[in-house]
Amino acid sequence: MSELSQHVKLLDSHSDQFWMRQAIAEAEKAIYRTRPNPAVGCVIVKDGVIVGRGATAPVGGPHAEVFAMREAGEQARGATAYVTLEPCAHYGRTPPCAKGLVEAGVAKVVIACADPNPLVAGKGVQILQDAGIEVITAVCTAEAEVQNKGFLKAMATGIPYVRLKVASSLDGRTAMASGESKWITGAEARQDVQHWRAISGAVITGIDTVLADDPQLNVRALPNIDLENIVQPKRIILDRQGRLPLTAQILQQPETVIVMGPFRQELADLGVVQLAVQSLKDLLATLKDLQIYDVLVEAGATLSTAFLQESLVDEMINYVAPTFLGQSARAMFNAEFESMAQQFRFKLIDVIQVGDDIRLRLIPSQESV
Repeated sequence: MSELSQHVKLLDSHSDQFWMRQAIAEAEKAIYRTRPNPAVGCVIVKDGVIVGRGATAPVGGPHAEVFAMREAGEQARGATAYVTLEPCAHYGRTPPCAKGLVEAGVAKVVIACADPNPLVAGKGVQILQDAGIEVITAVCTAEAEVQNKGFLKAMATGIPYVRLKVASSLDGRTAMASGESKWITGAEARQDVQHWRAISGAVITGIDTVLADDPQLNVRALPNIDLENIVQPKRIILDRQGRLPLTAQILQQPETVIVMGPFRQELADLGVVQLAVQSLKDLLATLKDLQIYDVLVEAGATLSTAFLQESLVDEMINYVAPTFLGQSARAMFNAEFESMAQQFRFKLIDVIQVGDDIRLRLIPSQESV
């Protein structure tokens, strides 16, 4: 390949990355509203100008490519489509987007992420290539994957993406000995938690947390976002002894509550879904069946530790407040280790200041101790 050809190819690559980031920005508009479908963005580019753009509508509505093709109209012919997820290849609530792009006459399709859904999984790319359309894959993949971690993991492995959220003092305490925990962190950190709930299909907690804090665990406010456009997460309570009081705030929206424990007719009368689950792994399998792909655990030390010990945590979000609560206060976790080899190690992927608090985002480390 000549030096000029290499230079042109490099410019094309940079151009693809630029336009794909516009598609990723479109997908960002849909992250709170599309569950259980993935949030996808698409832009159609012709002669260096975006002629069509779109993001996935709520369930049952058009996919991102449809909106982009509608806006582009005849200008789509001979254009390039940038899509953050492989175009679907099957008939569901909507027709396959891959065939739509063929019919629109696009000349090239650039894709950020392959779709591990067995109904797609390369079939979308094949439809495009069989029609003579140039297909380029794996452009800005890491950036696009962030928007659909749960969907991608669940489709590939059958297990949801689990985030464990904890709020602690500088000395690693989450509540006073009495159980009092409002509030360790400031208002800004509590507002930040709303985002993690909003991108989750379910928030999981234990009955002890409900009894101690009487939380709602729903999404109540997001900057510049209309709450009517947000799919509220299911609130899942592990209550093996049937202690959930009917006066709990979480039951003010009983249609979004799932209780794991013994059947209670009074909860059934409220419309609460009740399921019997024997283990945490059974729970995650149930969540997959319910098409819940992103899970946020907001619980006390016992349940949080259980998720860690079962190696079910993909990401930990730790808000650290600039305060000490003392040695009699409750610890973040209650695991007991006898040697350094038993410790849980994490890799820090992000740290920011949120108000007066610090937010750490960590993933389990694969390195041996």
